[in-house]
Amino acid sequence: MRSEASAAALASWESLDSEARRALCRTCLLSEFACKTLLRDPALLSSLVESGELSRRPQRRWLDASLESSLGQAESEEALHAGLRRFRQARMLGIIWRDLNGADMWQTAGAVSDLAEACLEQALVWLECHFESRWGRPQAREDGQPQRLVVLGMGKLGAGELNLSSDIDLIFAFPERGTTQGGERTYDHQQYFTKLGQKLIAALDTMTADGFVFRVDMRLRPLGDGGPLVGNFNTLTSYYQDQGREWERYAMLKARPVAGNLAAGHELLDLLKPFIYRKYLDFGAIESLREMKALIHREVQRLGRDENIKLGRGGIREVEFVVQAFQLIRGGRDTELQVTSLREAMSRLVALELLPSTVIDELGADYLFLRDLEHALQCQHDRQTQMLPDDPDDQARLAMALGLSDWQTLRQALADCRERVRCHFDAVIADPEPDSETDTPHEIDDVERWCQLWQGELERDAAEALMAQAGFDGPEAYRRLGVFRDSRGVRSMQRIGVERLEAVMPLLLSAASRSESPTLALERVLPLFEAVLRRTAYLSLLRENPEVLPSLVRLCASSPWIAEQLARHPILLDELLTPATLYSPADKAQLADELRQALTRIPEDDEESWLEALRVFKQTQVLRVAASDIAGARVLMKVSDYLTAIAEVVLDAVLQRAWRSLTARYGNPRPSAEAERAAFLIVGYGKLGGIELGYGSDLDLVFLYDAAPQGSTDGPKAIDNVVFFTRLGQRIIHLLTATTPSGTLYEVDMRLRPSGNAGLLVSTLEAFAEYQRREAWTWEHQALVRARAIAGDQVLAERFEALRREVLGRTRDCAELRDEVVHMRARMRQHLGSGGDAREAGQFHLKQDAGGLVDIEFMNQFAVLALASQEPSLLEVTDNMRLLDGLIESGRLEEARARELQAAYLAYRDAGHRAALAKRGSLVSEADYAKHRDIVKAAWQRWMEAGPSA
Repeated sequence: MRSEASAAALASWESLDSEARRALCRTCLLSEFACKTLLRDPALLSSLVESGELSRRPQRRWLDASLESSLGQAESEEALHAGLRRFRQARMLGIIWRDLNGADMWQTAGAVSDLAEACLEQALVWLECHFESRWGRPQAREDGQPQRLVVLGMGKLGAGELNLSSDIDLIFAFPERGTTQGGERTYDHQQYFTKLGQKLIAALDTMTADGFVFRVDMRLRPLGDGGPLVGNFNTLTSYYQDQGREWERYAMLKARPVAGNLAAGHELLDLLKPFIYRKYLDFGAIESLREMKALIHREVQRLGRDENIKLGRGGIREVEFVVQAFQLIRGGRDTELQVTSLREAMSRLVALELLPSTVIDELGADYLFLRDLEHALQCQHDRQTQMLPDDPDDQARLAMALGLSDWQTLRQALADCRERVRCHFDAVIADPEPDSETDTPHEIDDVERWCQLWQGELERDAAEALMAQAGFDGPEAYRRLGVFRDSRGVRSMQRIGVERLEAVMPLLLSAASRSESPTLALERVLPLFEAVLRRTAYLSLLRENPEVLPSLVRLCASSPWIAEQLARHPILLDELLTPATLYSPADKAQLADELRQALTRIPEDDEESWLEALRVFKQTQVLRVAASDIAGARVLMKVSDYLTAIAEVVLDAVLQRAWRSLTARYGNPRPSAEAERAAFLIVGYGKLGGIELGYGSDLDLVFLYDAAPQGSTDGPKAIDNVVFFTRLGQRIIHLLTATTPSGTLYEVDMRLRPSGNAGLLVSTLEAFAEYQRREAWTWEHQALVRARAIAGDQVLAERFEALRREVLGRTRDCAELRDEVVHMRARMRQHLGSGGDAREAGQFHLKQDAGGLVDIEFMNQFAVLALASQEPSLLEVTDNMRLLDGLIESGRLEEARARELQAAYLAYRDAGHRAALAKRGSLVSEADYAKHRDIVKAAWQRWMEAGPSA
């Protein structure tokens, strides 16, 4: 036998070229496992040369086919075990050969993962077939789909990034309860899949004369070693929803179906996504990761394992923690991060601008170095270890494997690598302790005093005195703080929530004390804290980002509207983390791109999530506008421009979704004879049409369409065109006004459509034109002055604009027109202006009283209707400021008078915005606006008596 083995070895050697011989020597020198394997079975080398495995990674389908063929001869479990182990040894020899001779680390990790998955799948298939006669097959699911064991790979197997001698972490599951059929006896599914899972573990994990395939670790399953080996989907989802812990969320980040019923495995993970990824920013995950790291660190120190390149300082685990912290915190919002691969997640952190490319490049290079070192360690003896060796020969092998001159050079390179990793780790995961170099003793003492007050360590008089000294209304602020501290919400918090609240409250009190109105700031921020007592990850956000609190306090103190928005929708707190975007609203092109990216992450059939994402987008963008408005970073007209652009982008997205949903169900409506396709248009009136939206403005809309009058849709469930477009309009209104956890998008007013509430919801352009030409009242033509196309078909938009110009450009009897406009304005003042009590109190209604904003709007509208036939340039714009500019350019209004009206208009609009942010009505002090009001009233008298040409 020995002579035969020697002959085989010699034949293998002689079959190698010089380069392969050098690679063989290097492999045997650096890997004792490879050397011993070849000594036991020299023929392996020839088979690997023949298959090409020494130079390239075999494809997964080849692995499956080769192992399936090999196991097809196995008639017993012993033969199964032997076949799996021989297959594994041959493949591992090829993997180690390639790794030690220049293969990329990711290629090596992927090859080991492919091997593990192939062994799992083919062993499972063999076991299912082998025991079918005795145990039967599982009952089909309710929908008729067959049931198989679902094998979830966790950790590095789930990521497809196994190391050379890795355990494989698994979780077993099955879809539905039932019983087996066709066997010698009947088992319920729990019994069947448990027995099958036990056999699968034994097939891979049992140590035999041929070694093992992969060590199997099942401790990540619910309740660990004390829990059932396998669970059905209902049991698992209930467990994670009700009892799942933070470390289990961390583990589930990398869960991936690797064998058995892969489709069902993905179904299970979809069910678990709400547990794994929070919809809000989950800064509480950092604390959990910090606790996990502390436990590992204590264990390393207790067992003297600081030389562990995985668990020690600056090791592999810390790189993983940095990346997975972002996945846990932001994965629910930035769904691109919902990937199992560390390498893929790192690239997406750069794409999402969550970490600079320089940081990721450095972390990536250091991770590669650590993993290469790990592989060189493990291939020496095929042993699962990350401990640096004491043996000089093993140390020299490591240095050689990594292409370094000696052990000391390797140690220095490793030290530098670990220092860089720890630096990045500390930036993300480290405890938020005061920095003695940046925090002055006064600042630290300040926080400590507020900590004593919050925790009740000060007597009432001392506490009130401290608050008064800091600028609070001492007794009132202390009382409000006490109401909050003694509230049911605070008293019912769990331990971790209490810890987070105790950490952040002193920071809040300190920030409020530095505001212009400390008591007011505290009063407005506390409702937000009350709103998040059961979602304490938001408290963690504020604790982990203490620089956010001053912005939060400033915004809430300046605007109860913003304070209310944040309390209703704490998810908006995320915006405070990025001042660059918070105080710099996006333009329309950026808005459209941001919304497109946000909505493309949502499955098309998940309307609830789509609506929620759209509402969060709108609220986020409006918050940015409000923040920049309060900071004085945007002039009034730009504020309205931004608010209008937000509405336009939202309307476009809503129209597209409504159109897709209806055409998917009914088909496309038949176009008119003159057009290639049926068309729909959303027309904006009022503030939307005039590019003058304010905070909380509703949308005045009119829906128009163009299609074959007697046509129908071309789908299998055809409906008349009129019905289609009516349902389209209804769908749009539903999407805009439906209530989700984040509220509604906009209130919609459709009363400006032909015949108002008595008219059809949608109208053809021809019918709309006929109405405008023959039936519309003067006030409806006034409204048309501020109308413009917002979303929909471009050709139909151009036709609408042509009609608008035709209707508004007609020659009119100015005296008759003036009488109608004046009469309408008088009725509005009577019904909508301030009452006698307000006037007696010296108050003035910004919009509706004489000399108010609506007077300016009516004068502009009268001018357009009276003069457009002679001055068509007045039809180019829809907003009041540019209409006044147009009257100057046409010579119909003196520039000085027009500028006075513009100044009054801007003052009124600005006051309206301030009132909205302060949650006040439109009544203001008459004395504050007396000058502007007198100017407008005088202009009204001149204009509506002599006309704008005077």
